[in-house]
Amino acid sequence: MKIKRKIEIAVVSDVHLGTYGCHAKELLTYLNSIHPKKLILNGDIIDIWQFKKRYFPKSHLRVIKKLIDMATEGVEIIYITGNHDEMLRKFSNTTIGNISIVDKVVLELDGKKAWFFHGDVFDVSIQNAKWLAKLGGYGYDFLILLNRFVNWCLERLGKERYSLSKTIKDSVKGAVKYVHDFEKVATDLAIENKYDYVICGHIHQPKMLIKENKHGKTTYLNSGDWVENFTALEYQFKRWKIYNYNNDKLRAFYADEDVKDMEVKDLIAAITIIDKKKSS
Repeated sequence: MKIKRKIEIAVVSDVHLGTYGCHAKELLTYLNSIHPKKLILNGDIIDIWQFKKRYFPKSHLRVIKKLIDMATEGVEIIYITGNHDEMLRKFSNTTIGNISIVDKVVLELDGKKAWFFHGDVFDVSIQNAKWLAKLGGYGYDFLILLNRFVNWCLERLGKERYSLSKTIKDSVKGAVKYVHDFEKVATDLAIENKYDYVICGHIHQPKMLIKENKHGKTTYLNSGDWVENFTALEYQFKRWKIYNYNNDKLRAFYADEDVKDMEVKDLIAAITIIDKKKSS
């Protein structure tokens, strides 16, 4: 029998279901390995910007079914809207069973205040030129496809995988400055509002650090993504940690045995049809 890790809170962001870059199978394996009291989906879970009718594979449907199953089993799921799933903002403050949709949320964790939000409100390119940001998203998707081909070749040659987009981001001064500015704005606001933790997604950079200014200090956390980094945040025993799928030696034991053989039509039915017995 597989024993799931019990944790108080798990935070996942930037999954981008519906795009070629999404690693849904890896995320599904992670979700199968944990039993959180709360699961916070911190934006860009479904990529509505780049949604295509011809591309929403079975593994992506299985993630949605898994989330619904977790809610049915009693896990509180908080879906925080991001820029790629901003259409859901019209349903903000809606609750269906154990699933709630919000734009941001503040939780008290063992006497400390934690501020959760996606982070796109700090992105000038999105606020002032949305079409440019969407164009950049398509370019990023193409780069991920190219990267997959490169890694396929490297694996055949017995060499380590390589991240093109991460290398480009790390080498471009403007991108490095953007990440620094993002962190500064988020932490300055958190300190001003007396939040002990500020938890974001959006920039696909997993991180945990303490930021301080003359007014105080706060802990900045970013859950990363499931496109390149395969990371999440976990809170347990009054402590935060960054989970990294690539470092998890037990991940192979939590493959999704229950639904891997289900047909696509059955998965869609399981997602869209409510069991009357459960709802009564």
